[in-house]
Amino acid sequence: MVARSVVARTAMLIAALAVGAPVIAAQSGDAGAAAATAVRASAPEATAVRADGPVRVDGRLDEQAWRSARVLDGFVQSEPIEGNPASERTEVRVLFDANALYVGAWLFDRDPAAIVVGETRRDASLTDADAVSIILDTYLDRQNGFVFATTPAGIEYDGQVTREGQGGAGAQVRQQRGAGGGFNLNWDGRWEVATSRDGEGWYAEFRIPFSTLRYGRGGSQRWGLNVSRTIRRRNEEAFWAPVPRQFDLHRVSLAGLLAGVDAPAQRLLTVTPYTLGSTRKDYVAGSPASTKGEFGGDAKIGLSQSLTLDLTVNTDFAQVEVDDEQINLTRFPLFFPEKRPFFLENAGTFAVGTPQSVEMFFSRRIGIQSGAEVPILGGGRVTGKLGNYTIGLLNMQADELPALTNPGVTAPIAPPTNFAVGRIIRDFRNRTRLGAMIVNRANTDGASDYNRTYAADGRLGIGAPLTFDAYAARSERPGVGAGAYAYGVAAAYTSRNWNITSSTREVGAAFNPGAGFLSRSSYRYLAGRIQRNVRFSGVTWLREWRPHLQYSEFFGLDGLSETRLIHVDSHFEFPNGAFFQLPGFNLTREGIREPFTIAKGVVVPPGTYDNPEWGFAYNTNLSAPVSLQGRIDIGGFYSGRRAGTGSTLNIRSGDTFTNSLRVDYYDVSLKEGSFTTLLWRLRTAYSFSPRLYVQTLLQYNRQSETFSSNIRFGWLNTAGTGLFVVLNNLENIGTFDRTQLPEGPLERALLVKFTRLINFGG
Repeated sequence: MVARSVVARTAMLIAALAVGAPVIAAQSGDAGAAAATAVRASAPEATAVRADGPVRVDGRLDEQAWRSARVLDGFVQSEPIEGNPASERTEVRVLFDANALYVGAWLFDRDPAAIVVGETRRDASLTDADAVSIILDTYLDRQNGFVFATTPAGIEYDGQVTREGQGGAGAQVRQQRGAGGGFNLNWDGRWEVATSRDGEGWYAEFRIPFSTLRYGRGGSQRWGLNVSRTIRRRNEEAFWAPVPRQFDLHRVSLAGLLAGVDAPAQRLLTVTPYTLGSTRKDYVAGSPASTKGEFGGDAKIGLSQSLTLDLTVNTDFAQVEVDDEQINLTRFPLFFPEKRPFFLENAGTFAVGTPQSVEMFFSRRIGIQSGAEVPILGGGRVTGKLGNYTIGLLNMQADELPALTNPGVTAPIAPPTNFAVGRIIRDFRNRTRLGAMIVNRANTDGASDYNRTYAADGRLGIGAPLTFDAYAARSERPGVGAGAYAYGVAAAYTSRNWNITSSTREVGAAFNPGAGFLSRSSYRYLAGRIQRNVRFSGVTWLREWRPHLQYSEFFGLDGLSETRLIHVDSHFEFPNGAFFQLPGFNLTREGIREPFTIAKGVVVPPGTYDNPEWGFAYNTNLSAPVSLQGRIDIGGFYSGRRAGTGSTLNIRSGDTFTNSLRVDYYDVSLKEGSFTTLLWRLRTAYSFSPRLYVQTLLQYNRQSETFSSNIRFGWLNTAGTGLFVVLNNLENIGTFDRTQLPEGPLERALLVKFTRLINFGG
């Protein structure tokens, strides 16, 4: 009853705050006052023009159609000097035809030799190269959008923005990446881009099919639009619709308007079949190598122009890069992000809670159990808009994972399991929304084995700088009564000079979202942070000084202080993007209830451990051919001390060959024993073109005494499809006495996968 009343009170509070606000017209084509009042008076408006001839996407922008298009110019800096005109002339034009939207960008530069080309790799970072980016708010809801971007290397960079790029209650104010955050970089749409360069600058030409976008209905459109340009050598970012420096392109509510597009009322229908051949050898089990072939695929069906049904059969993710290994010096589980494409599309719709801490739905629960891959038979997802409502429905069926059989031991890993999620969100103006979600995880072989989670969440925006977030949830499973609740409330004030956040949450002792993620359970949490952003007029060698103070603490429900952090710090950022701390000073506390093993033969006993610690974070100019970034930690740690680093050396040769060596090393000396940890990770990538690459990931972990390699060859077509060849290898470097595993190879696999998108729609 306590949890149910918390959910009800939270939902009523958010609804009460939002009632009475005029609702933004969500159907594109509603050209009335509701949409117009959503735009600031200073926001510009663009008009697209129908192409009067063919447009060839080659980056040259020399067709007659471009000469008749209207020019978008007047770009304004966000960085380094907010409000100043862009340092280089920028012109953008927008065309359309019966099938697609075209965006052409003339990115003039008086010093074209200084253009930073960046990596030739899909979705490579835009912060380390010159770039042009577009955001389209196709529902004009001022919260969500599609991002399309490129660099002079001609890469495809795309993603989905939800909640203006912000995470949930208690998350950082800046955008979150991944399935649970506000910006989903892993979404891959079907579109084209090409670039060219000459003595006057560089040029970009985009073709975005209407079938890739989602919008209210066919006919005349009014969409939110913004365009940004990055000039990396000056660390400059300029916008067509001005954006204050404390925000970025994802601040959809500050976008301008795009009118004049006449979009078709088409029905989307694409099919993406795949064929996979693989061979695998398990050296631990001692079984002979197994070879198999598989078939499956996905389909995307437009139920309406704004509502999409995704279907998947015999779902496979062979081409996905393996997880980065992590060192765990805590008593809590680690978080590994979702990387599988099917679950990443529209993932923000299903995000409720605090990312990476309390997530009501975490898609990695589907098809992964105890680190083992569980076959996914298939399923479906419906996402999109119905008027002012965003809806999401998902149902997936995972197969039983066959038992692992060692001599005399049988250990079944997972029963056949069904996952079902229902989500609805009501959008109001000024970043305000109210939502609810139900998640069900059920053993399809046993009716009494289930787990359900009910949640309500919302956001209240007050003006531009102030945002409140809240959620409440309860879980339900057989034999569990009181204490199965969780809630969180957060507030954020973000202005040009101040970042102030505060949050609190509580997780009951019996709360267990069976298809979600909990970093820890049974606690209360308090946190606050205040940061001042200082710029000095006339000081050209320093971009910004950011002194700040932060406090966070986890309490057990009995009042025990389990983890405390008091952090005092100053950040210094330079014009070329280099950065360092003062360093930062931390006062930490760990309250241990039960002994836990932190390393082999080293057990931390119960008690309260208070320690001081110094932390130094840094990075050099990351756009340079050679750069360094990381942090150094020195100070008290439990009953002793810790010193170590996590640092990355980046080396880039031109725009085709990149290398990144990450080293995590810690020397820990406790009263109970001493040990060192070492994890190194080497990434290399060679791109023959933006769509043809070879990537390797080599990892060594001294704790587990394993060495792993993941080598991937990709020949991309569109929307993440193509030919993939993947070689995986895992070896035990240690002896049997130390690891209880045979020395040498543990598992090897070779996979060849071909997948193709077949479009039956527009």
